[in-house]
Amino acid sequence: MFKDKTLLISGGTGSFGRAVLRRFLNSDIGEIRIFSRDELKQDDMRREYNNDKLKFFIGDVRDYNSLVDAVRGVDFIFHAAALKQVPSCEFFPMQAVNTNVIGTENILNAAINEGVKNVVALSTDKAVYPINAMGISKALMERIVVSKGRNSKKTNIVCTRYGNVMASRGSVIPLFIEQVQNKKPITITDPNMTRFMMSLDDAVDLVLFAFEHGNSGDIFVQKSPAATIDTLATTINNLLSNGKSSVKVIGTRHGEKLYETLLTKEEMIRAIDLGNYYRIPADNRDLNYSKFINTGEEVITQSSEYNSHNTYRLSENELKDLILSLHELKNSLKGIENI
Repeated sequence: MFKDKTLLISGGTGSFGRAVLRRFLNSDIGEIRIFSRDELKQDDMRREYNNDKLKFFIGDVRDYNSLVDAVRGVDFIFHAAALKQVPSCEFFPMQAVNTNVIGTENILNAAINEGVKNVVALSTDKAVYPINAMGISKALMERIVVSKGRNSKKTNIVCTRYGNVMASRGSVIPLFIEQVQNKKPITITDPNMTRFMMSLDDAVDLVLFAFEHGNSGDIFVQKSPAATIDTLATTINNLLSNGKSSVKVIGTRHGEKLYETLLTKEEMIRAIDLGNYYRIPADNRDLNYSKFINTGEEVITQSSEYNSHNTYRLSENELKDLILSLHELKNSLKGIENI
């Protein structure tokens, strides 16, 4: 599908962009364009990979004009640019809106105007029943993707939604590892808090599945296991220090949930089970609401959401194997693979 094609990754200097490069850079893809606003990260990446297939574009998804040149001639876009830190978005909510909402509309408009064939936008479980600014901005982002996808004739636009991506930027796992290695207490917010666990390679697989199987306006979710924060901290503690580090409960941070949800009750009714994935087709009802007023949907009341409390729960041994398999942690965990 990607032979001799041009792929643009917005926010491409981040964790997801690097995972895509590992998968594609040595394939028969024609060109990969990295679009981001951080010239230092771009220069570091340029030196690290030193590959002629890799092209770099400085710009910001908030600035439509900076997108035009980057998108021209592109076949496919993976839209990963976002503000993702829950606490910082709580303090600066308009910044989250500008990047996650307006920036998404900019990139979709540029894609449609320049004739891009496929766009996959990356969302998060925090967009479901959102209680924080980051989640609210991502929920609006999803609505924009569905709306643009519903009305787009030539550009296929789909969305992926996933849970905690292990070892990605902002993930708690590198923090726990650093705390243990520096002989500091492991700080956890709530030991009973659960989070979905998936690797960056899983995130790339989800995007590629959506790219290949999605109809415009669809949202895709990967079925993922979960673990409690207590199990995660204990596993890393046992891996690196044989359980010698102390664990300190610091309390829930701004805008955090006890558990995350990947599919609402309403979405579960419409979701199509594709084995390892769920596909949520776009709601194609029009603005004529009158036919929905007199008769509700009893099935919604009877359905259940899909969240990190009711999905499969990883044991410590299963979580240990998963952590040891992460490419991103190979340097931090060097020498302990046989523990």
